[in-house]
Amino acid sequence: MEIRQILENKREFLPLLLLGDEQESMIDRYLDRGTLFALYDGGRLRTVCVVTDEGGGVFEVKNLATAPDSQRSGYGQAMLAFAAEHCRNSGGRTLLAGTGDSPLTIPFYEKCGFRESHRVPHFFTDHYDHPIFEAGRQLTDMVYLKMALQRDQEEPPCMIP
Repeated sequence: MEIRQILENKREFLPLLLLGDEQESMIDRYLDRGTLFALYDGGRLRTVCVVTDEGGGVFEVKNLATAPDSQRSGYGQAMLAFAAEHCRNSGGRTLLAGTGDSPLTIPFYEKCGFRESHRVPHFFTDHYDHPIFEAGRQLTDMVYLKMALQRDQEEPPCMIP
């Protein structure tokens, strides 16, 4: 398994990024200012992640997506652990992740050491040009989860099983 930071031609990863954020105009808002990581295993692209520096020691996972045939194989967890370590080494104190209120994604982030921080009501209905459904539920609110990055903070770092 190898994780690479992508410095050029980030839009080449758009097909996979669209699995994590299905509206291209929303991806355009953070892709250029974010750090893009790509996880390869067996020579194949498995997972991508975009992390932004929000200032004041706060970083945010803006997009995390794993190829459908590679899901539930530990790639997402490995990527989050890598991203958390990268942010920690860059002076980060907190890592945020915003996602829909979905029974598929919330437990995944919690398993990686994130805890709910706050919600942005109507985010998906106000900012996306079409309804977004996950696990049979329409997403409306953005749920922000947070992870402490410094060893002296409460939440544990993301652990790979």
